[in-house]
Amino acid sequence: MAQEKIVISSPWGKVTAELVDNAATRALLEMLPVTLEMSDHLRQEKTGMLPGSLPQAERQMEFSNGTLGLWASTDFVIYYRNGSVPRPGIVILGSVDGDASLFDRPGPVTVQIDRAD
Repeated sequence: MAQEKIVISSPWGKVTAELVDNAATRALLEMLPVTLEMSDHLRQEKTGMLPGSLPQAERQMEFSNGTLGLWASTDFVIYYRNGSVPRPGIVILGSVDGDASLFDRPGPVTVQIDRAD
């Protein structure tokens, strides 16, 4: 898989993100475009439920501002702070190009995820 990029659009703005190459990201690309209702969780992330499960891949506990992750098989996460999660950790899907702080706002947001041109 070449370095695939996605665009995440919301009423708050738009960011691009580069995906890592794993089974989960390949499956994510197959389901795009997708619209997700995302809620704020622990004032560190926005999380939303994908329309289908993604396969598991290697997990890690640490994340940084801009990390895109998968908690459970359908839980897509955008981290806007640095931190860590408990075991079993998250599947890393990729990272936002630049700063993901536009998601650092309380409350829900609707995002559209598409392949980048």
